Amino acid sequence: MSAGALFWAIVPYVTIAILVVGLWWRYRYDKFGWTTRSSQLYESRLLRIGSPLFHFGILVVIVGHVIGLVIPESWTHAVGLSETAYHVQAVLLGTIAGVCTLAGVIILVYRRRTKGPVFMATTANDKLMYLVLVLAIVAGLATTMVGSGIVGEPYNYRESVAVWFRSIFLLRPDGAAMAGAPLSYQLHAIIGLALFALWPFTRLVHAFSAPVAYLFRPYIVYRSRDAGRPGNPVGSRPQRRGW
Repeated sequence: MSAGALFWAIVPYVTIAILVVGLWWRYRYDKFGWTTRSSQLYESRLLRIGSPLFHFGILVVIVGHVIGLVIPESWTHAVGLSETAYHVQAVLLGTIAGVCTLAGVIILVYRRRTKGPVFMATTANDKLMYLVLVLAIVAGLATTMVGSGIVGEPYNYRESVAVWFRSIFLLRPDGAAMAGAPLSYQLHAIIGLALFALWPFTRLVHAFSAPVAYLFRPYIVYRSRDAGRPGNPVGSRPQRRGW
């Protein structure tokens, strides 16, 4: 096995271990820090523009990655989707989502850099996270252009990158498949692995949170400040039983 194949067979498992252990550690010892550290109180105008652009864009990007990396090429052929049709829709949707995500994160970074109170609340950890995140998005757009043939020859990543990705979770790592991919795809994967390794130690942990408890919380009891009937003290109105 070559050094490149060995790298792509080992490093993903190291990244997964850091991600899982890091999330456990963060939840176990820094539960109150499991938050986005929202800065909406400091500035909201740019946030209302940049945050939806980034979040909706990244959701489409994630769905596109799942479809492209998890679903085998033979499955899409079996349902009648030709390779040309698949790549056209992947490039079209991927480019739109990638541009929206990049525009959103640029607005958010600009907001953090130019708005004094937001900048003061930005840590060195945040700066590193934004740097790696922007690099991952830019590298993703670059691979989209390379794979579609806009730059250079078209490349079918589902015959190599997707095979390597699935092999990691099947516990039969095919590092050679990724080692033979173009450099742009390898750089995108390396930056992505670095982002996942940083994930547990940044504000990105909020992506693993869901307000499940909100569905089962008790009703909030509001008491009237009206005096009510004569002789009744303020707030003495009978309470109805809640959850």
